[in-house]
Amino acid sequence: MKPVLTRRSPAGSASQAIVVGGGLAGIACAVGLADRGVRVLLLEARRRLGGRASSFIDASSGEALDNCQHVTLGCCRAYLSLLRRLGADSLLRWTTTQTWIEPGGRRSVLRPSLLPPPLHFAPSFLGARFLSMADKLSIAHALRGIMLAERSEHEQETFAAFLSRCDATPGAIERFWSPVVVSACNSAVEHVSASSALHVFQEGFLWSRGASAVGVPSVPLQALYQRVPEILQESGGGVVLGASAESLDERCVRLRDGTELTAGVVVCALPFEQVGRVMDRRSLPELAVQRLTDVGRLEHRPILGVHLAFDRPVLDVPHAVLPASETQWLFRKSPAGDRVHAVISDARAWMDLGEPRILERVAGDIRECLPAARGAMLVWGRAVKERLATFAPLPGSQRLRPPADLGPGVPVLAGDYADTGWPATMEGATRSGLSAAQVACARLRSSTR
Repeated sequence: MKPVLTRRSPAGSASQAIVVGGGLAGIACAVGLADRGVRVLLLEARRRLGGRASSFIDASSGEALDNCQHVTLGCCRAYLSLLRRLGADSLLRWTTTQTWIEPGGRRSVLRPSLLPPPLHFAPSFLGARFLSMADKLSIAHALRGIMLAERSEHEQETFAAFLSRCDATPGAIERFWSPVVVSACNSAVEHVSASSALHVFQEGFLWSRGASAVGVPSVPLQALYQRVPEILQESGGGVVLGASAESLDERCVRLRDGTELTAGVVVCALPFEQVGRVMDRRSLPELAVQRLTDVGRLEHRPILGVHLAFDRPVLDVPHAVLPASETQWLFRKSPAGDRVHAVISDARAWMDLGEPRILERVAGDIRECLPAARGAMLVWGRAVKERLATFAPLPGSQRLRPPADLGPGVPVLAGDYADTGWPATMEGATRSGLSAAQVACARLRSSTR
């Protein structure tokens, strides 16, 4: 049953919640609340769920395209648990190998061996041809330092500074550390906080053999969220699309069309750049105002997703890393390999380029790295700029990230920018949503005492 919005909803019992924002954090929060028996209404301004991890219908081709290729790793337990709850975990295709393709076409494959962690990648690293022996020795030295590092002690320095103390070679930085870090953190090694980069390698590479397995959706991202309305309806709630919040407080949401909704608790799961806009700071406690001011100091980093179709197969592996290329990752989007999705993270240098120039440069990287593409003709392409893709985990940014609970009088917060300990990833967004659900439930319980 689709929820009906009135000019002013009933005051709402203590078992009712409103979640504003239908991205991953909002979805995780709403589903978490529904699973606790809370009647929850999920509001999303767009006509689709998923936020920045979603799909759209391309006007020129009529196809459903992802705004950018999103992947998950085996270490992303909260996100994978959410997909299982949504019945969408079977829609991921898993690989345990990483193919690295240099300009000129030489390939190296990294895969876990039967050796126990953290040595499970050692055999394939020794055989990797895109790294010199000096590079490999410096990577081994740095990985030992990463394994022993306490992340919180390195929040104020860049990962480049950390690597410098580990005597990382320029080749290792350019060909290994940089491609991994920029893809995971959406910031370059010379800018990203060392603590965020350390998190990536500790959680994703060193502590578990299956942590680095790569899961890629086999369907458009939008298809992963199809069961969300059904799950919320089972607890008496639902989803309303096209509902844009004008303002909100701890128990009331006012929409731009004049509709006013009230509930026992409100969760703000909007992107961080919108949080300060929708809350009236004059009515908030001083500490909450300061934390929201801090949130506004976070910086954005863009991501560029490029869809390409060639007149012949060009990519014969599920995905590939292109070290020493401007284009960082390629994903095969058709069984034959003639459709490819390229990803450039921290894509600030690309944002002012027109689509023809973007397609030309990405296709050039593909032809330089993939021998099968050198005679191929590009028959179609679409560049998707996500200018506000993520916050940048720069040194000092951790103290700007707020907890879910800023205290009485303030809506509960959810989003990948919140203090989850994770970079701006689908896992971080999911964990934030689950944390917000716990806080919201605690508030509902306290209001009934």
